[in-house]
Amino acid sequence: MDKDQRGSQEDLHQDGSSEPDQAEARDKPSPDQGKNKDQDSARQARGEQGGDEKQGDQGKGEDKKPTPRWKKVLYWIIGLAVLAVLIVAGIAYWLYARQFESTDDAFVDGYISRVSAQVSARVDKLLVQDNQHVKAGQVLLELDPRDYQARVDQARATLAQAQAALVQVQAQVAVQQANVDQAQAQVRVEEATLAQTQQDLTRYQGLDPRAISRQTVQNTTQGVKAGQARVEAARQAVSSARAQVAASQAQVEASRAQVAQAQAQLDTALLNLSYCHITAAVDGRITQRTVDVGNYVAPNQALLAVVPDEVWVTANFKETQLDRMQVGQKVRISVDAFPSGKFEGTVNSFQRGTGTVFSTLPAENATGNYVKVVQRVPVKITFDGEPWTRYPLSPGMSVEPRVTVR
Repeated sequence: MDKDQRGSQEDLHQDGSSEPDQAEARDKPSPDQGKNKDQDSARQARGEQGGDEKQGDQGKGEDKKPTPRWKKVLYWIIGLAVLAVLIVAGIAYWLYARQFESTDDAFVDGYISRVSAQVSARVDKLLVQDNQHVKAGQVLLELDPRDYQARVDQARATLAQAQAALVQVQAQVAVQQANVDQAQAQVRVEEATLAQTQQDLTRYQGLDPRAISRQTVQNTTQGVKAGQARVEAARQAVSSARAQVAASQAQVEASRAQVAQAQAQLDTALLNLSYCHITAAVDGRITQRTVDVGNYVAPNQALLAVVPDEVWVTANFKETQLDRMQVGQKVRISVDAFPSGKFEGTVNSFQRGTGTVFSTLPAENATGNYVKVVQRVPVKITFDGEPWTRYPLSPGMSVEPRVTVR
């Protein structure tokens, strides 16, 4: 062991340094060691500070109690239950909603009766007010009738004159018919006289020429010829009388035509007089009144409008909603103006053509670039029962119909 120790010391001496020198070198600080010490001290300070914070967090964590396991299980059960309820509710809503087709592009519709003047006159009386309810046939206003009353009187006088002329001509026909009868009677008289003369001539010709004078035979022969002439003249008188009867009958027809013409003029005058009383064509309410007492109106001039009581719903459904929609299906109608009201209806009919077809400028899909747009088809829906009549439904009101299609 002494040899080994000596060998070690010799090795140390060979390295050129002794133990005291190495110790002194270790004790002497180097510049790098000084920097390392400063960094270590800074890290230590931060570590102590961080340790304090960790200790503080650990202190807080120690104050909170851990959540019990049964609560976590309960939370999971509640979450899954809520999710299941939402899924079931969604499926139920889908199954329920697929039974209906609805749209918000719908409104109350109805025909509007436009009231206009048919004759020219001044307004004498106005018998209705704005938004007043009227009945069919009720007088709305009256025009000054004096001019048209005068025309009626004139037409009546013309008709009376024509009727008198007809009576006169009919009397002439009776006279002419009597002349015909008289002429026919004269024909019969002349024929009888001619027959008697011919018999005398025949008898004279059968006697002995010495028993009768030649002059008598000649006179009788002339009498036969004269009788034949008188018969022909009487027959011509009959024909003339019949012609006069026909002429009189033609005059009768002309007089009857004049009577009919005078009657038509009277009817026209009475009709124009009736136009002075302007009446309502349907039951409804007065709207858009543009006339007042004293205004002079002309034919075809709009005076007011009557909105009828009978209304319906025009719903513009998308063409993709019409697959299962049919006439007669029930409809639940919601009117925006009366949200508390309950209205029931029935699908009445489908318009043969989309809305764009009947627009002022219909689409020309065969020209230019084509962009497919879902079209809408007007569907007429009528109200059921009487409850809807208790509400002042007016054309143009917004509604939302829901049709039961399944």
